[in-house]
Amino acid sequence: MRERRRLATGLGFATLGLVIALGIRPTATERIVAAYVIVLAAIALAALVRTVAARQATNEASAFEHALARRRATVVRPPELVLIERDIVLGNASAGHLHTRLRPRLRDAAATRLAAHHSLDLDRQPDAACRLLGDDGWEIVRPDVEKPEDLYAPGLPLARLRALVDRLETL
Repeated sequence: MRERRRLATGLGFATLGLVIALGIRPTATERIVAAYVIVLAAIALAALVRTVAARQATNEASAFEHALARRRATVVRPPELVLIERDIVLGNASAGHLHTRLRPRLRDAAATRLAAHHSLDLDRQPDAACRLLGDDGWEIVRPDVEKPEDLYAPGLPLARLRALVDRLETL
């Protein structure tokens, strides 16, 4: 309220000065109007400076400062990673999930590694693939694994899964 009164007073005196100067005409009208515009700009600038100083005194951040403030980055885990983790957990808990979801992922990984590093086809060269994967790994990824009778039986223990993944990484 006080700031508005101060601004209105300044504008009033500036306008009064304009009216008086236009009545007396000590110089050209363009110069009088230009001086009036300069005085109005000075009044507005002074009001702006007082407003900014008042905000800084109260430590209130402006909208500009809020816009410049860095936002905390939200850590988003890739959706594919979340799906793989879920398949690992459920493949450990359920033989049915192991057979339908986790085993195909492991099989794709094994086929890719064998083809890329040993020029082997998992389905066409099973003996060579079995030697490289080991008997335990081969039992999980071999092409003729039948669907388990009890889909709710425990799935693949994490220790065996870790051993298979380690083996795949060394291929």
